[in-house]
Amino acid sequence: MRVPTGTTLGQALKVASLVGSGGEAKVLIQAGEVLVNGEVETRRGRRLEAGDVIELDDERLEVG
Repeated sequence: MRVPTGTTLGQALKVASLVGSGGEAKVLIQAGEVLVNGEVETRRGRRLEAGDVIELDDERLEVG
């Protein structure tokens, strides 16, 4: 699935239906379970750019 550029990390997880709520996204991100471009990202408000790749468990999202 593709996520629009400029979306925050928390919003992207919700849009892709990987989480049910912003609170759930916050918990997963702060726990270090979400990767952006292969690195742990703990900022739920991080703005995503074209080409970024988000990974959570076995799911992979591309931005752009």
